[in-house]
Amino acid sequence: MLLETDYDISKLTSFKIGGNVKKVYFPETFDEFTAILKTEQDAVVVGNLSNILVSSKGYDGVLICTKRMDEIKFDGNIVTASAGVRGTKLSKLAAAEGLSGLEFMIAFPGSVGGEVYMNAGAHGQMIADVLKCARIYSPGTGIIKLSNEEMEFGYRTSICQKKPYIVLDATFELTPDSAEKIQEKMNKNLSFRQDKQPSLTLPNCGSVFKNPENESAGRLLESIGAKEFRAGGARVFEKHANFIINEDSATSSDVLALMNKMSSAVEDKYGIKLVPEVRYLGGNDEREVELCRKLQIELIKIQK
Repeated sequence: MLLETDYDISKLTSFKIGGNVKKVYFPETFDEFTAILKTEQDAVVVGNLSNILVSSKGYDGVLICTKRMDEIKFDGNIVTASAGVRGTKLSKLAAAEGLSGLEFMIAFPGSVGGEVYMNAGAHGQMIADVLKCARIYSPGTGIIKLSNEEMEFGYRTSICQKKPYIVLDATFELTPDSAEKIQEKMNKNLSFRQDKQPSLTLPNCGSVFKNPENESAGRLLESIGAKEFRAGGARVFEKHANFIINEDSATSSDVLALMNKMSSAVEDKYGIKLVPEVRYLGGNDEREVELCRKLQIELIKIQK
């Protein structure tokens, strides 16, 4: 298996931000994955790093990146995809098989593991609508299979956020449909993303904050003028106020400062505390860690 040391993680993050990581493993099979965890029990598992802000000062621990775990199997209207499969790729392949249900994944920046972990969704659909079951690595138990119900899906959450579970693959039950209808849905979704959201060529991490109940984070942010906000090399996207763009070699500190400005302005005007979708990996910068705690950003693991 591939092992990189002192690895520049900005080459992998969708934000194009992040310093050097002590060790990064790239397993291709479940056996390789579990073998690594037996010797690197404190390793952090990541996928396409599409909603993770990695500190520009790096991370002194170990990562296991699942991007090479990219097997896909079709069996009638059932498709199983390993954790590292890109959502966009899976959506296109399902469409080619005449299977509907994954159109919402088109142009998703993340991979299947992360999308199941957070019950990703868009355009009125989400992972919970089509997932049949998932194979999970549970420390101390090994590989287990959980049904849709056992995944305890909620808005942008799953049981994997409550227990130390790692998604290895996911099985989806899709619906046969005509190529024309599937493509029509995908084109509609793509058009929306192109009109309202930054393209995958612009360094960003997707939606920054979760939508409050019965409200839109983007609407709240736009109403307080967030589209004019910037910090260092980071700025709020001009077409949608809930996205941050790395425009000019932004650092993780720039992004956190901008998030704090956005969140504080909404809280001051509306009394609503926005909850970040972005997670943080780092620990070498005490100011960044303090900002994360203030923003209630999930600290994946702190290494000193």
